[in-house]
Amino acid sequence: MSIFREICMSMTISGIILSCISGLLLTASFPKVGMSWLAYISLVPMMLAVGHVNSKTGFRYGFMAGMVHYLSLMYWLVHTLVEFGHLPTLAAWGVLMLFTAYLALYPALFAVSFIYFLKYPPYGYMMPPFVWVGLEYVRSFLMTGFPWELLGYSQHASLTIIQIADMAGVYGVSFLIVTVNLTLYLIFQYISGRNSANRQRYRRYAITASFICAILVIHVLAYGQWQMHRTQERMESAQRLKIAVIQGNIDQGVKWKPDHQISSLEKYLGLSNLTKPDHPDLIVWPETAAPFYFLHDIGLTDRLIRGIKDTGAGFLIGSPFVIPDKTDYKYYNSAFVIEPDGNITGRYDKAHLVPFGEYVPLQKWLPFIGKMVEAVGDFQTGEAGRVLLYKNNRLGVLICYEQIFPALSRHMARNGAEMLVSMTNDAWYGRTGAPYQHFSMAVFRAVENRRPIVRAANTGISGFIDPTGKILSATDIYTDAAVSQTVTLMTIQSLYTRFGDAFATGCLILSILFYFVFKYIKNIHPITHNSNRRSYHEC
Repeated sequence: MSIFREICMSMTISGIILSCISGLLLTASFPKVGMSWLAYISLVPMMLAVGHVNSKTGFRYGFMAGMVHYLSLMYWLVHTLVEFGHLPTLAAWGVLMLFTAYLALYPALFAVSFIYFLKYPPYGYMMPPFVWVGLEYVRSFLMTGFPWELLGYSQHASLTIIQIADMAGVYGVSFLIVTVNLTLYLIFQYISGRNSANRQRYRRYAITASFICAILVIHVLAYGQWQMHRTQERMESAQRLKIAVIQGNIDQGVKWKPDHQISSLEKYLGLSNLTKPDHPDLIVWPETAAPFYFLHDIGLTDRLIRGIKDTGAGFLIGSPFVIPDKTDYKYYNSAFVIEPDGNITGRYDKAHLVPFGEYVPLQKWLPFIGKMVEAVGDFQTGEAGRVLLYKNNRLGVLICYEQIFPALSRHMARNGAEMLVSMTNDAWYGRTGAPYQHFSMAVFRAVENRRPIVRAANTGISGFIDPTGKILSATDIYTDAAVSQTVTLMTIQSLYTRFGDAFATGCLILSILFYFVFKYIKNIHPITHNSNRRSYHEC
């Protein structure tokens, strides 16, 4: 109780409110709400809350902002765990709370670093954007990684701004957003200064930050306009393919039941036949659209091959795959290229599996926990970066949430992929914000590598994205759909394709380096706040 009392005493009502406002503004900048401009002010309330408190209190405010943000952003996890993980609702909320508590550590650490670097003006005032990006980068790989809706993704519809992703990835956009937030914070501190000394000090910082921020924004916008025009010119002379995506809208609850396998297959074949007047070169089905073990379940496999021959087009289909091992079987979540004559010419096996969805981490110590995908045994990982050939064109396939990991699509582009195909089954999420969030992240994979994205989802959102990030078409969720589009194939190697997350890595290294620089160089003296000075939110 004494610990709880200490925590409560160190936090003020206004500080708690400001932290919660930041969390809600962050969420509102992403789909479904999608008010992307809110991202540019979303961190200011939290910065005001932590600007003049100690590190422990700042950590708590940052953690609170993170909890509010991730609970309101990822509420859909409860639906998935209850509906398909068969957990009691209370237990599902417990899992969500634990997961969001982990994610909330990142804004909490950012808040602590913000307090630390503010002690070392003027150079320390430049560090928050570097720290934020460094923390996002760590989140992308720590414990298998979960870079869901990083801050930069909120701008997926702002085409001019996101063009910098072909150099710095989504992290470049996150850096810009935090820079704007930091500038607004310094301006607010100047305007609200309680004494002339404070106002004079913050006046210098606010003017400098505003100048740097304006230069950065102008360069980002100018580069965006130039790069969009340049990419469009390259697209005009590039090779094209007519692609059709099929959205079968199959209920996840019945998809794997034996008495529904044939009807599911027939529905996908029927929708594929609707594209015949468009004469597609390739028809793309979603992840596990064929709900059986392809080439293992002979009857269903034969029916699928006959249907493909009748359609007269090439297919890229998603299906589980099994290989007999010495004493057991190895299972894969796979995609197959099938020629119009029924010959199978390529297979990609999913390389980044979903923990507790397709395999159980530490299963030796967690034997009581099962996974949600209905298949025997854990899935095996495939070869990352593997590309498939179709008519001498190279295809990079991203299955399910592989799409949210930039390194996977980059690896495929480096291996010569001329088009990226995202195959997913977002039926897990129901009618929540998750399908919209998932689709928004695909835009950045297109811009980063200057590759078109073809996306086939079982219940939506399916569609097409061109190499500038422009959404050419997108289906509604929970509708049957067969959509055709001419896709421009690209072979250029962007800076991001060549050098990957060098920018994010640099931000992380600089953040750590400057922490020790400020800590150990004796001629840098931190600004200390008088014990009787009240923070902004206490006034």
